[in-house]
Amino acid sequence: MVRVSSSVAIVLSILLLLINAFFVGAEFAVTSSRRAQIEPMVAAGRRGAKDALYAVEHVSLMLATCQLGITLASTGLGVVAEPAIAGFIEGPLVAAGLPQASAHVFGFAGALLIVLYLHVVIGEMVPKNISVTMHTKVILIYGPAIVRVAHVLRPVVEGMDHLANWILRRFGVEPKAEVASTFTAEEVASIVELSQAEGILEDDLGLLSGTLEFSEEDVRAVMLNPEELVTLPVDCTPDQLQKEVARTGFSRFPVKEASGEIVGYLHLKDLLYAEGEDRLKPVPHWKIRALPEVEPDIEVEDALRAMQISGTHLAKVVTQNQVVGVIFLEDILEELVGEVRDAMQREER
Repeated sequence: MVRVSSSVAIVLSILLLLINAFFVGAEFAVTSSRRAQIEPMVAAGRRGAKDALYAVEHVSLMLATCQLGITLASTGLGVVAEPAIAGFIEGPLVAAGLPQASAHVFGFAGALLIVLYLHVVIGEMVPKNISVTMHTKVILIYGPAIVRVAHVLRPVVEGMDHLANWILRRFGVEPKAEVASTFTAEEVASIVELSQAEGILEDDLGLLSGTLEFSEEDVRAVMLNPEELVTLPVDCTPDQLQKEVARTGFSRFPVKEASGEIVGYLHLKDLLYAEGEDRLKPVPHWKIRALPEVEPDIEVEDALRAMQISGTHLAKVVTQNQVVGVIFLEDILEELVGEVRDAMQREER
């Protein structure tokens, strides 16, 4: 075994401590950064941004590289630093008259405490806090360096990475190669609430709050029951439709067959064709607009999506082949922005 002088060992220890700090900082910089934050910097031509984006897109490889670097640096630090520091502590203790065996025990314990303290504070906590606090700036510094180290160590790292991923899959966990760039509704709600409390964000109209709560409502909560609907018979005439428009101010009416089944709806625009005697003839069946069907327990945005696909303003709410209500587009929008009224709707008296 090659022995080195205490001064050389201390220099090597400082170097290993800095290497450990580098890999810890790189690890937290990569995991704290998001693609959406880095892409504008790439577009602006910021130095190091391309490598930073590559690091964020290859998180698994970067983390494996960092873990390998941290492990090697920590192990080396223990091998080199503890004997050197213990030697510095033992000398004065022996000179003070302490037995060699006792001095060795105190020297080893003291060296262990010093190395652990420096390793945790300088090698772990300081770089971690810097990277978490200033990740968008730090990733531009760490990115190029860690990407090049990863390329050099790639054969070793990829072998370790594949083994780790294989173990994860055996436990039913699907590994990811990139940090998630999305937030849950609960996380966004927390961000909005905190921003409002600090005066950074204003939401006097409640639009943001309504948007976040939008997905919590289901169709059953906003639909109209059959007895609440203003309907027209399937053989209604343009004249009847016009009179209902004048009476209610509504522009869309569900259409019922004689059996009471809702088969579609008519829009105010559907009577524009009628002139003269045509106003007293039943509206042609092909003009009755079909209704998409939704279930009462689905979320309102799913009902909205069904309306968007079919190009309609309302949908039948069906369960067990029975129509239990109708949901209107304006009722869905009211969940988002508050009270919405049909442009022609009469004021209630």
